[in-house]
Amino acid sequence: MSRWLKAAAAAFLMLLSTTVARAGDAQHYAVAELPTPVLNTPDFPRVFGGQDGRTVKTDHQGQIRELEFIALPGAAFTVQETLRRGGSVVHRVTTDDYPYPTTTGYFVDARFVRLTDETPHPRARKLPSRNKIITRLLAARGSRYVWGGNVRAGVPDMIRLFPPAGKLSAETERRWLLQGLDCSGLLYEATDGVTPRNTSALAGYGRGVPIAGLSTEEIRQQLEPLDLIVWKGHVIIVLDRERTIESRLGPVPGKRDGVAVRPLRDVLSEVMGKRVPVDRFAEKNGRGEKTFVVRRWYP
Repeated sequence: MSRWLKAAAAAFLMLLSTTVARAGDAQHYAVAELPTPVLNTPDFPRVFGGQDGRTVKTDHQGQIRELEFIALPGAAFTVQETLRRGGSVVHRVTTDDYPYPTTTGYFVDARFVRLTDETPHPRARKLPSRNKIITRLLAARGSRYVWGGNVRAGVPDMIRLFPPAGKLSAETERRWLLQGLDCSGLLYEATDGVTPRNTSALAGYGRGVPIAGLSTEEIRQQLEPLDLIVWKGHVIIVLDRERTIESRLGPVPGKRDGVAVRPLRDVLSEVMGKRVPVDRFAEKNGRGEKTFVVRRWYP
């Protein structure tokens, strides 16, 4: 056999071993049975384990950038492709729970979902009361910042389904379990997944509160509980005219980051030191200044 034919045969066998064809397969959908991590890579073992079997892949800020969000039980997926990676099976999916553009695709481990050949009902969404949402937000104080996190208790099944090769440090175990919240994930958890899952969508969610040209104090007087001070990249939630709550990433992982309540006046002064208030969000205004908006979304 020629060298070219050998290479072609090897490539074909590799394709067979890594891709499970969906042609003729009636199961085109999946439903989350557990809190389900959705990654932007199919290589779960590289993220949770790595070469030594007990390393979580993080960046210089201690964050797993491969994590997009955690789908809640009942979330419905359309399965576009099924991949076999070593001993695991991964589905490339789309979902109305996270309807945002991607260049890499979104992936779930098959063990978190059940397949079905019938179009599943969308995940049930019922908005909690305003007071219940605020109570949940306050209960999250002290939670660590986790990129893509929207279940502050984390996903206990991560240890069972991706068992580490040895004993983990407390910090590595926390990351492995995805314990914590990012800024939009804080609101997403408190609303049972009713609100959008990223800040780009939140910047246009609900209706705008007119704030263009107003001072810090004038804006403060306009705000109501659960209003959002938001721009693409971060959201701050108003508790009342004295306090806000947010989850933000600190300069040092694990220090001065996570969910905290802060005085509204201080927050507005800080934001307006870097951004200007506008009524409709754009990355920058006509003068090239960064902007923010206030959105009122609670019915």
